[in-house]
Amino acid sequence: MLTLNLNEPNKLGDVSWIRPTKYMGIWWEMHLGKSTWAYHDGRGQHGASTENAKYYIDFAARHGIDALLIEGWNTGWENWIGTVDREGIFDFVTPYPNYDLKGVVEYARQRGVNIVMHHETSSAVTTYEQQLDTAFALMEYLGLHKVKTGYVGTIIPVGEFHHNQFMVNHYQEVIETAARHRVAINSHETIMETGLRRTFPNWITSENLRGQEFNAWATDGGNPPNHLTIVPFTRMLAGPIDFTPGIFNIKLDPYRIENQVNTTLAHQLALYVVIYSPLQMVADLPRYYEGHPAFQFIMDVGVDWEQTQVLDGEIGQFVTIAREERETGNWFLGSVTNELARTIRVKTDFLQPGVNYRATIYADAPDAHWDKNPTAYVISEKTVTTESALQLQLAPGGGVAISFHRED
Repeated sequence: MLTLNLNEPNKLGDVSWIRPTKYMGIWWEMHLGKSTWAYHDGRGQHGASTENAKYYIDFAARHGIDALLIEGWNTGWENWIGTVDREGIFDFVTPYPNYDLKGVVEYARQRGVNIVMHHETSSAVTTYEQQLDTAFALMEYLGLHKVKTGYVGTIIPVGEFHHNQFMVNHYQEVIETAARHRVAINSHETIMETGLRRTFPNWITSENLRGQEFNAWATDGGNPPNHLTIVPFTRMLAGPIDFTPGIFNIKLDPYRIENQVNTTLAHQLALYVVIYSPLQMVADLPRYYEGHPAFQFIMDVGVDWEQTQVLDGEIGQFVTIAREERETGNWFLGSVTNELARTIRVKTDFLQPGVNYRATIYADAPDAHWDKNPTAYVISEKTVTTESALQLQLAPGGGVAISFHRED
């Protein structure tokens, strides 16, 4: 909090339009190779089609997911990476011919789902700055208040870098221009959080670590089981993280059989509490959530917190965090471990005295293992109070997620 509070107070005034959000995305399927960002891909598998967007919107609406990110909607993805001269490639207001931008936004609005815009720049900074005001004006016209920005690749102009003063000035311009159009930023591939979100609350979250996407295509085996037992003590101290948790198809079969997510399913659930972000992704494909009992935790878990308590942890070993949801008074707990199994004892003295809570526990099954049996889990329920204690078993690479709902 020290870094945050050293920044100047809010300069934007009323920020009631910035709301914590749980969102899905036409995004993971591209990382898996199921579909493509580019329209002219030669395979006819463009992900950001009107039809596919409506499929995701319908799923989100049925399950109370607030918003949908749609990547690959705008022209330019055919040559966005792997070429030196990327200036002028992206157009941030023109959709591909199979994507009805206005129609999709209206379809979503009628179903209570918001659209999260996407601006991948391919690090062609001049092109983005030239279109910045126009792109945000389009969002304002459509009533869209959130955008994910991306800076994949080496920075253009040559000689500038993601973390130097030139780019810091650019990120500042993006944040301030977005604010004038009532747009909140989720930045990827930018600088680490500096607490500037206190001054400009529309910079709501950022990536800036090895996120979930690395598990889909990294040649080094992806993030190891201990990855997210380290992050809460390092990167997360700087600010919110758009890590994109919630993968249920751990082995990525049939799309990326040479890769996998190196955690158990219960570990993925726990990340919704362990990793803080007011913009929290429901990352997997809808088909893997449909009818899955463990998906209930993702539907239930909060995203706007009244308070947080770090209950226990050791860097690189394990961490246990509990958070109270704002307005409801419900609590949620997440605990994750590294490649070692462990037993943890959790006192529930963070709960409100004199109140009974229904604890729904999403835990690793006895034979769960991040590699050998990652999707094995068990769900149990019990009534607890502030005087209770829970003995919890975490599998290798595993975790546990618990919802505490007031019974009064």
